Amino acid sequence: MNESISYCGLVCDSCPIYLATKETDKAKKEKMIYDIIDMCKTHYGIDYQYEDINDCDGCKSNSGRLFFSCKDCMIRKCASERGIENCAYCEEYACDNLLEIFNTDPGAKTRLDFIRNSLL
Repeated sequence: MNESISYCGLVCDSCPIYLATKETDKAKKEKMIYDIIDMCKTHYGIDYQYEDINDCDGCKSNSGRLFFSCKDCMIRKCASERGIENCAYCEEYACDNLLEIFNTDPGAKTRLDFIRNSLL
């Protein structure tokens, strides 16, 4: 696994917000943002507006550019305070906060379980 795994098991490198941040073509970036808005509405039931989608360099980044929901993420805060690579390394794996993520993105669980099993 060479992907940039976030604390919760999502893959930052394939996150649409991360990809839009890296896009240099203004028209393509704008289309990507509108696609993100549609995906959030359809998949998560969240009604974002264009101005809600800000640049993000990934949840482990220290650049200061974080998607606003990543900035306020309890999982990110907890893992960062514990100084762990991701939640698979946590002695309390898998906590209730993670179970919420797993419900919307089962791939996150698969990735973290894989990492967790490799540690045992």
